[in-house]
Amino acid sequence: MCTVTRAGPGRGVSCVDGQPPEAATRVDPLAGAGVVGNAARSCEEPTVIMVVDAGQAETDLAAGTLRCPRCAGGRLRPWSWAAERRVRQLDGTTARVRPRRARCPACRSTQVLLPAWCLPRRADAAQMVGTALVAHADGAGYRAIAAKLGRPPTTVRRWLRAVGGQHAEWLRLRGIQAAARVDRETLAGVVARPQPSALAYALTALGAAVAAYHRRLYPRAPAWTLITVITGGWLLPPAPSG
Repeated sequence: MCTVTRAGPGRGVSCVDGQPPEAATRVDPLAGAGVVGNAARSCEEPTVIMVVDAGQAETDLAAGTLRCPRCAGGRLRPWSWAAERRVRQLDGTTARVRPRRARCPACRSTQVLLPAWCLPRRADAAQMVGTALVAHADGAGYRAIAAKLGRPPTTVRRWLRAVGGQHAEWLRLRGIQAAARVDRETLAGVVARPQPSALAYALTALGAAVAAYHRRLYPRAPAWTLITVITGGWLLPPAPSG
């Protein structure tokens, strides 16, 4: 049985179950993470799937081992490409990305497989945004962070405001849940350890989840790629479309 619920803070999470154990792409054991093989549903659900390994996802699509997250029995198949986008990297370069589109023959829904080093509807890579969040948790202001990253101060300030309050708490809980269900040992001392801010608590929990994923699932995947998968694309709340 495959069930899908709405994703995102305050609306539950996308939950996709029922992948066969023999599937070429492993199923993440985090219930509610929305992981289909090596892909997780994003905040743009139901049209975007966050992909840890684009090459493996392409192989799985061709083999028919990725089950459609919108219906019980369909298997996703390659179906053209999404529009090319440019994503700014932490090293100052700009990468061109043209995500793969997939289609389910059973329910005729289409999905976009977005590499998880990107963020949905964001022009900056997850590592860029994540570096800004870590610096802010360490006490840096938005102007200093913007100068270091070469980004407009207004952009960085918008990122930092977006992770305040309820969203920081949602990130913290997401990290704890992921770490606990993948490798509980990585949480040793994390929950009770004092932190200076809600953001610092959130990043510490996400760091524990990354350690769990590295130990049990994806030992070579970049940290911010995994965080994007763990958060289902919600490292920042969704940017407005258009």
